[in-house]
Amino acid sequence: MTDAAVRCVTVLGSTGSIGKNTLDVIARHPDRYRVHALTAHASSEALLAQCLVHRPAVAVLSAEADAAWLRGELKAKGVATTVTAGVEALCEVARDSAADTVMAAIVGGAGLLPALAAADAGKRVLLANKEALVMSGALFMDAVAASGATLLPIDSEHNAIYQCLPAEHRGGLSRHGVSQLLLTASGGPLRHLSAEALERVTPEQACAHPNWSMGRKISVDSATLMNKGLELIEACWLFDAAPEQVQVVVHPQSVVHSMAAYADGSVIAQMGNPDMRTPIAYGLAWPERIDAGVRALDLFQVARLDFESPDEERFPCLRLAREAMLAGGTAPAVLNAANEIAVDAFLDRRLGFAAIARVVDDVLEREPAAPAASLEAIVDADRRARHLATQRVSHHGMPRR
Repeated sequence: MTDAAVRCVTVLGSTGSIGKNTLDVIARHPDRYRVHALTAHASSEALLAQCLVHRPAVAVLSAEADAAWLRGELKAKGVATTVTAGVEALCEVARDSAADTVMAAIVGGAGLLPALAAADAGKRVLLANKEALVMSGALFMDAVAASGATLLPIDSEHNAIYQCLPAEHRGGLSRHGVSQLLLTASGGPLRHLSAEALERVTPEQACAHPNWSMGRKISVDSATLMNKGLELIEACWLFDAAPEQVQVVVHPQSVVHSMAAYADGSVIAQMGNPDMRTPIAYGLAWPERIDAGVRALDLFQVARLDFESPDEERFPCLRLAREAMLAGGTAPAVLNAANEIAVDAFLDRRLGFAAIARVVDDVLEREPAAPAASLEAIVDADRRARHLATQRVSHHGMPRR
């Protein structure tokens, strides 16, 4: 690859799991990629370490106090990185013409505005923030179409489906001979627990994922199956699918990352070891393939592949997500906001594990779906849902021991 073809990459959420893995892949190919900007919420020391290695032109933190500290540390070490702070600064680096590729890996609703800014600017958007599509699916996809942005999903399941579908799959799956998308789920660390035992689950238990190394919030979402519910919504927008065309399949080994079923009876699957560097490398290099640092899949070691139906009685978050997608409008944004508040409360030990779904259900009942005709309407629904969810957390509280 010539120097003129080097891709300049901005990593939104560089200190999280996806961000770290992205930098790992980039570091393996210094002739192909250069880091333009790195951003973090409050992990200023981790961001400092990354800046010392990758020497980005820009670094962004949420708070000015953290940015001032980082600015001073980098100046003392002779690193000429510009340090800024705040949401608008995030959006500025997302749309900055100096970068052609943006890894959108900020966790939660906070990632919506910068991801949308990257899409509006016509970037190659590597979307690891599923909440951007959950909250603003139609608006986000319209922005991609209007700007000519390239949207590549990084969630392992959606990346797998992308690889299993025809190059052109917009306009409805049936037009391209696709009958169903099979979205695999590990089932998380709690899938064998009874409903009674789920009431007593601790944050440590919920975050102990058997296959994937992830942040605490997404680990809890995996344990409740809300992560799979959010992915179902995301899949509908990414692949122009109806909710009934997306089937969730529990697959404990996490080797088959997802599948596409065709009208002729064929089922095409994408397989590999559970390592996020595979979809990250796919997104960075597409349509080429590059070394991701991932060891080859050994089918003899895997030995068996198991599949089962999800239990929506014990794990109702999957059902709530499907219902929110069917309701449409602002319902998915309300679902996401309520879940974020409930998960935070669980991790802070202010809410029981099983009560996460109850809080989300309560908020969806009290905040009916409205048209998601503008970003303002979505942000307003998100704000109201967070307020309601905070109230419902206080109502449900911790279970009695």
